[in-house]
Amino acid sequence: MAEVGAHLTAAPAGGDRPSVFEAVAQDSLMAAVKPALQHLVKVLAESNPARYGFLWHWFDEIYVLLDLLLQQHYLARCSASFSENFYSLKRIPMGDGSQQLLATAGLPKRQHWKSLLLLVLVPYLKGKLEKLVSSLREEDEYSIHPPSSSWKRFYRAFLAAYPYVNMTWEGWFLIQQLCYILGKAEHHSPMLKLAGVRLVRLTAEDIQALEKKWDETISNQTHSFTSRVQSALRKALGGIAFSLSTGLSVSVFFLQFLDWWYSSENQETIKSLTALPTPPPPVHLEQEPSSALLPSLKSVCPLCRKVRVNATALATSGFVFCYRCAYGYVKAHQRCPVTGYATELQHLVKLYSPES
Repeated sequence: MAEVGAHLTAAPAGGDRPSVFEAVAQDSLMAAVKPALQHLVKVLAESNPARYGFLWHWFDEIYVLLDLLLQQHYLARCSASFSENFYSLKRIPMGDGSQQLLATAGLPKRQHWKSLLLLVLVPYLKGKLEKLVSSLREEDEYSIHPPSSSWKRFYRAFLAAYPYVNMTWEGWFLIQQLCYILGKAEHHSPMLKLAGVRLVRLTAEDIQALEKKWDETISNQTHSFTSRVQSALRKALGGIAFSLSTGLSVSVFFLQFLDWWYSSENQETIKSLTALPTPPPPVHLEQEPSSALLPSLKSVCPLCRKVRVNATALATSGFVFCYRCAYGYVKAHQRCPVTGYATELQHLVKLYSPES
């Protein structure tokens, strides 16, 4: 009975329920980490596109893999996500039992995998959907598709419906938080309800069990050679997850500072402090005026070799192309077709002549 009692604690009273400030703060923690890391990767990619360009191109996929590893590590060891553990919270399965397991016991498999998917997959898919909507709006603005195209009618209907779908999604979360504040709900987020868990504060027994488990992990370094070989992959993955989580724990406030620094309120200050000088023209273009990339007539597009239609300049290099040519090339290669400078679709600038 004593051994069983060591793994179970009595059902918590009302004091185990985290406040709405704790619940919302742990949600905003991971929301601040991704933009900060994204900015760091963008700086690296712009400084050396050949070496770090792939990090920017595949940032969402790389981040979701790291996030999956991190959340799996914490759910298995602490019955909580990284941000929930940071605020001394844990997840317990919904049920009518009178006892709850310690944080070190982990969640049941069903709640564990549902929690992992909802923590990692839902934000990833939502981010991809927002990028798709942004891309479709850009194409719709410049009329890439013919007006009579059925595809154009479809995505215009999608663009018209998306704000209402997004409003419904955000309203669902807001109503859930209001119910949580008023004591009418056990979850501050619908994702917790879908996962079949709820958040509670860590108890003194949980903290002691976590410390004991950490001490046992360190002392297990004396295992035999055979057991080390058998658990090499598990230890390697655990070491990567631990290193990542430790690094995030140390730098979380720095990342939040970066998120504040690059917020919309500070954009004017950032632009004045970090504005880059206009890059000089490429040397090889001056030495080779007959280069195949640049036509002799200034009104001809360097890509299609025809008179430009919907003249569009690249802000990173200053060269002018047809919009359709520049859009397709930049979308496929993320660089200027003449200079090779790293370029994004947001750098396309429509030019308007007096005749138009």
